Amino acid sequence: MNLFSLIVALLIEQLRPLPVASFVQAPLRAFARFLEDRFNDGEARHGAVAWWVAVLAACFASALVYFLLWHVHPALAFAFNVLVLYLTMGFRQVSHFFTDIQLALQMGELPRARQLIGEWRGRSHDDSTSSEVARLAIEEALVAAHRNVFGVMFWFVLLPGPSGAILYRLARFFDEEWGGRSAGRPDFGDFGTFSKRAFLVLDWIPVRMTAAAFSIVGDFEDGVYCWRAQANQWRDKASGILLACGGGALGVRLGLPIRESGEVVERPEMGIGDDADADFMQSTIGLIWRTLVLAFMLLGLFSIAGWGR
Repeated sequence: MNLFSLIVALLIEQLRPLPVASFVQAPLRAFARFLEDRFNDGEARHGAVAWWVAVLAACFASALVYFLLWHVHPALAFAFNVLVLYLTMGFRQVSHFFTDIQLALQMGELPRARQLIGEWRGRSHDDSTSSEVARLAIEEALVAAHRNVFGVMFWFVLLPGPSGAILYRLARFFDEEWGGRSAGRPDFGDFGTFSKRAFLVLDWIPVRMTAAAFSIVGDFEDGVYCWRAQANQWRDKASGILLACGGGALGVRLGLPIRESGEVVERPEMGIGDDADADFMQSTIGLIWRTLVLAFMLLGLFSIAGWGR
């Protein structure tokens, strides 16, 4: 059932993309503010309590609903799985940026591509070259594919019902909402420290499985080499693994200095090969879809093995 739930949810998301900002982000932010108002006194331990209360309650409730629906009729449980996956995962959440940037670069419309990558990343890239824009788009796509799809898939398969998908999605949200805030702010303090650590733990295995899959469906030797030689140089270790391995698998150079908000930002080199361009953006799409096919094949084999017992 897990395999079919994933396939159906992704098909629906491709045909009718979910307005994530209004249907997912806005309610979650309201929920986060509710928890902050009641738990946040600037201490890390109260942030941990708020995280556990929110995540455990949501996971337990989703598992309970799933099992109740299963006892009524398996089709209802299947529909509930699909609904939760539709709300928690999907390529189309950010793929419109990637597609529009690729098209703009192919048409020679560099100002338009700069504007789009700036909107996607929330920073100004008015001075970026076409190679820098393509490089940044590939980086964003590789990380987004993991966090929006493959990380969710891992935990969905591992835990009962859709509780794993909810666990990963909430952990990622609280990491971005609370963990990303500076600890020195008087109105926030260390409240987000636990959420950041929790997501690092939950994402430790999935991010390495995604990186390994990138290497398997791409250039294996270069992917593994870049993972071992470059990943630790990136500020965010998890993103560094994905970018180094993804760049090596694609044969494209990622990272490197970029022009951002009127300044040159120094970054280590990730990957190996040629400079990024619109053609490598197309190759990135192929790499991600091949990784998805590999994940479905493995899940299918595990399902067949389970049925055979």
